[in-house]
Amino acid sequence: MSSPSHPPCAASSSSAPAQHSQRSAMLVSLKYISLGILVFQTTSLVLTMRFSRTLKEEGPRYLSSTAVVAAEFLKIAACILLVYKDNNCNFRSLNRVLHDEIINKPMETLKLAIPSGIYTLQNNLLYVALSNLDAATYQVTYQLKILTTALFSVSMLNKKLNIYQWISLLILMAGVALVQWPTDDAPESTHKEVSAGSQFIGVMAVLIACFSSGFAGVYFEKILKETKQSVWIRNIQLGCFGGIFGLMGVYIYDGERISESGFFQGYNKVTWTVVVLQALGGLVIAAVIKYADNILKGFATSLSIILSTLISYFWLQDFIPTSVFFLGAIFVISATFLYGYDPKPAVNPSKA
Repeated sequence: MSSPSHPPCAASSSSAPAQHSQRSAMLVSLKYISLGILVFQTTSLVLTMRFSRTLKEEGPRYLSSTAVVAAEFLKIAACILLVYKDNNCNFRSLNRVLHDEIINKPMETLKLAIPSGIYTLQNNLLYVALSNLDAATYQVTYQLKILTTALFSVSMLNKKLNIYQWISLLILMAGVALVQWPTDDAPESTHKEVSAGSQFIGVMAVLIACFSSGFAGVYFEKILKETKQSVWIRNIQLGCFGGIFGLMGVYIYDGERISESGFFQGYNKVTWTVVVLQALGGLVIAAVIKYADNILKGFATSLSIILSTLISYFWLQDFIPTSVFFLGAIFVISATFLYGYDPKPAVNPSKA
């Protein structure tokens, strides 16, 4: 009588490995989707921003300060929609959460004023950098944010770096120095075309952006670890302060031009693409980063640098790579992988 019960047991036992393999396959596919999204966001934002700052059109060029503000308000709207979704698409619940978490906790909200102001400065500096540097040089140089983030993590979060990470930081600095090394290989006329403005201003903008990115990122991480608020609520708080600081900058530096030609002067499809990518890019990364380990992030950075180099050379035609640049880029890519390398501790045979 017991023989008929065997087939169902066999079926259930065989279904467990099948489910496990399906789950593994889904995780692998999610990793590759995450890789694609990371590469697309990083590369497309830099290239479209560079293209928008060098595009020659009739009439006034759009003001980068207004684009930063537009991106902040778009980010706030996107985060509110995400909080609305998390609260089962209930307006009453959304209103209660926003009131309880933001208005009723003024001190918690005020903590975000510092990183928000720094992020606003950083976003404006990226426009300055890409107005004066080609996308490839910018991409490689901006990887110095790994160094600044590591140093601020050690000093502010008491994070311990292993020997591989310290070595990678030295390689990173050497790689960026090589990328910025002046060369006489290119003709003078070509050298003038490579940058629409001053190379020095572009490099200084990137360096300040790297320091601001490192400090603000670590400060924000510290706040997230100390409180239990959702990352979307925190981004709404960041966006509110970012919008205020951004508007102050707009009317201090570009008030006269806005009174003459309007807030959205010079805006076109490319400009709005930059605004959307800047606003939603960070949120997309936050959503997919849990599927991306350090090695995958290293791949994303490497592919983004390679794509930026190729597109800058073949499409934008504002960059001529040299052997020194390639050597520096290889150093930076290697440092990115080495920084994310997690050495496995050796197994003690006596404990096995």
